[in-house]
Amino acid sequence: MRGVILAGGTGSRLAPLTRITNKHLLPLYDRPMVVYAVTALVEAGIRELMLVTGGPHAGEFVRLLGSGHAYGIDRLSYAYQERPGGIADALALAERFVDGERCCVLLADNIFERSLRPSVERFAVQERGARVVLAEVADEEHLRHLGVAELDGGRRIRRIVEKPVDPPSRFAVTGVYFYDEQVWRLLPALEASGRGELEITDVNNWYLERGELEADVIEGYWGDAGESIDAYYAVNDFVRGRHRT
Repeated sequence: MRGVILAGGTGSRLAPLTRITNKHLLPLYDRPMVVYAVTALVEAGIRELMLVTGGPHAGEFVRLLGSGHAYGIDRLSYAYQERPGGIADALALAERFVDGERCCVLLADNIFERSLRPSVERFAVQERGARVVLAEVADEEHLRHLGVAELDGGRRIRRIVEKPVDPPSRFAVTGVYFYDEQVWRLLPALEASGRGELEITDVNNWYLERGELEADVIEGYWGDAGESIDAYYAVNDFVRGRHRT
């Protein structure tokens, strides 16, 4: 299985911090944000990675990560997204790198307290389809700004509701996704949303409609450091507290 780290986008929600750098290069305690994503995949057993980024600061990722060997990566590739086009658009750039294998896609601003290895191992033996990772979110107002899963009694996803006024559960879809080889046939057929982007939710719903979307609920802390300035500092406080204990 190969890993794809998505570190593009304009970072507008973290302005003015992102006027001078890519948001995924901003520090979280004692290291750049993207390093946490790299570490999460390497510790989960995925050591062939591609980083997808864009914008004027793309070269800084190469300067930071280099060959990747210092971070435990066996092979690190880079792809450049010419213009922001959504998560699914960025993923499409990794097709040749993944080369028909299964992939784990991680948004570089997502921080997890617990290891992703159990999900990686479950997807490795999953017959086909896709897999998402859910996290329980207590704050209902926060849920209204996320993709929220409606679950049956067995914790299978019935549907995913984006930014629901009335959240159907407390389980949000985090920024880590697993896909089999079918995804490369799907991506070219996607249509842009009203935002002008190719949405990863459309990919997940395609698998869901076929009964091929599985889910894990991860325990412990999950934070999206790119969601807002307040969220960025909240994630920073969590990381700092964890390193000090």
